[in-house]
Amino acid sequence: MTSSTEQLAEQLSATTLLRFATAGSVDDGKSTLVGRLLHDSKSVLADQLEAVEHASRSRGQDAPDLALLTDGLRAEREQGITIDVAYRYFATPRRRFILADTPGHVQYTRNMVTGASTAELTVVLVDARNGVVEQTRRHAAIAALLRVPHVVLAVNKMDLVGYEESVFASIAEEFTAYASELGVPEITAIPISALAGDNVVAVSATMDWYGGPTVLEHLETVPVSHDLTSCHARFPVQYVIRPQTAEHPDYRGYAGQIAAGTFRVGESVTVLPSGRTSKISGIDLLGEPVDVAWTPQSVTLLLEDDIDISRGDIVVPSGDAPATTQDVEATVCHVADQPLAVGQRVLLKHTTRTVKAIVKEIPSRLTLDDLSQHPAPGQLVANDIGRVRVRTAEPLALDAYADSRRTGSFLLIDPADGTTLAAGMAGESFATAETAPVQDDEGWDF
Repeated sequence: MTSSTEQLAEQLSATTLLRFATAGSVDDGKSTLVGRLLHDSKSVLADQLEAVEHASRSRGQDAPDLALLTDGLRAEREQGITIDVAYRYFATPRRRFILADTPGHVQYTRNMVTGASTAELTVVLVDARNGVVEQTRRHAAIAALLRVPHVVLAVNKMDLVGYEESVFASIAEEFTAYASELGVPEITAIPISALAGDNVVAVSATMDWYGGPTVLEHLETVPVSHDLTSCHARFPVQYVIRPQTAEHPDYRGYAGQIAAGTFRVGESVTVLPSGRTSKISGIDLLGEPVDVAWTPQSVTLLLEDDIDISRGDIVVPSGDAPATTQDVEATVCHVADQPLAVGQRVLLKHTTRTVKAIVKEIPSRLTLDDLSQHPAPGQLVANDIGRVRVRTAEPLALDAYADSRRTGSFLLIDPADGTTLAAGMAGESFATAETAPVQDDEGWDF
C-alpha cells in the first residue's frame, strides 16, 4: 500500500506549475498579501509561524504580522518595506507555485524585472485609498514589456474604504484601460483585504457584490501553457565536451540547455553566427542516447561534421534560422544607479554569448503617465524604460522577444566592474548588409 508521502508526491507530480510575481507600490500591503496567501493555504511551517509571532510580539503587535513571512532581510523588517526579491515555493492539491515577491519602492523597481522575467502571471497591488499611482503604471508597463500573459489587479485595503464597490470599480476601470493600451492580453481585478483575509484564500463575507474568484482560486485555475516545443528550436552551446580518453578518443559533444523547441537525430542544423551546417548524429541525455529532446532539457548534441563550435554559438534547424545582426534595436529597462548614455561602451550578454558593444542611439524614453515617447533623451537613468540602438563587435542571432523570451532577451553590462546596466527585449532582428571587417581595437569603434 502506498504511503501518504508517496501519494502526495504522485499528486504533486500530476499538478501544473505556475510561476508568478507580485508587485505594488510601497505600503500597498504586498508582503502581507503573500503572507496571508501562505498562511491561509496552510503553506507555513509551524516553526516559521512561531518565529513570526515572536517577532510580532517583540514589536508590540497583538496579531502576527504575516508580512514577516517574506520580508526576511533585517533592513526590510526594520523599515517595513521589501528590498530584495523573495522567492517562495508552495503547493495546493490543484497546483504548484513558485512565487517571486518583488519590491515596491521605486528605488528597487529593477528587482521587479528579475522577478517577472520568468513569470506567467503578475499580481499588481493597489491601495484602495490611493488608486493607480505612477509606480502602478510602471509595474504594468514592465509586465507588458516582459510579455507576462496574465495580470491580476488586487485592490487591497478595501476594509479601509468601507468595502465600497464604487471605489473598486473606479480603480479597476482606470487600470484596465491603461494596461490594455500597453497590450496586456488578460487583466483580472479582485477586491481584497490582505490584513483581514477577504478574497485572498477565503471568500469575503463583507463584499457580496463581488462574484469573481479569490486570489488563490484564480491562481489555481488560470490556464498555463508550458509548451515551448512548438517554438523556434534554439540550442545555445554552453560547453564543448572533448574527453580524449581511450574509451572516447573522438568524442566531441556540445552541451547546453535547449532554450526552445525540439531537436531530433538526423535533423539538419545550422550553427550561428558562423552559418556552418551539419546534421545531428546523436543526442545524449543524462548519459544515455535518445532520438529526440525538447526544452528545457539539458543535453549534449553530436554532429556528423567536425566543425568549429564554441561556447556562445547557437544551434538551430537549418530551415528555421534567425537572421544575424550587429545592429540591435530593443526596449530596455535600466536597472543600474549610473546612467546609460549614447556612445557608452558596454558588454552585451545574449544566452551564453557575451560580446563588446557600443550604445549608438537612445531614440526615446517612455513617459509612464500617458505612454508617450520622450524623444532623444540622451541617456537613461535608474528605472527608466526606453528604446536603444546598440552596435555589437560580433554578429548575434537574436529572435524577437515577442517570439521567444529566452533568445529575444539580453543584458547590457558595464565592462569595468561587471554591473548589470539594463535588461533588454529585442525587437525584430534584421540582417545587415555585408560590410568591411570590424576593427576590434581598444577604442571599440564598430
